[in-house]
Amino acid sequence: MAFTIKSKKSGKLYHLHSKEVTLAKGRKQRIYYFAGEAGPDAIPALPEGYETMENERTGLPMLRKKK
Repeated sequence: MAFTIKSKKSGKLYHLHSKEVTLAKGRKQRIYYFAGEAGPDAIPALPEGYETMENERTGLPMLRKKK
């Protein structure tokens, strides 16, 4: 089961995903993103040290490091 958050503005459900990408100079980096449907890269919980927030204008969820 993927970590899910409901948008306060639109009421839509978003599922948290994670994958490792390769940047231009060959460095690998883990990225996190929300999608409307749970896919194979969906993860069950928030990563350690992160929290969710919602963009006030668009209603899209985002991750940020805890302050």
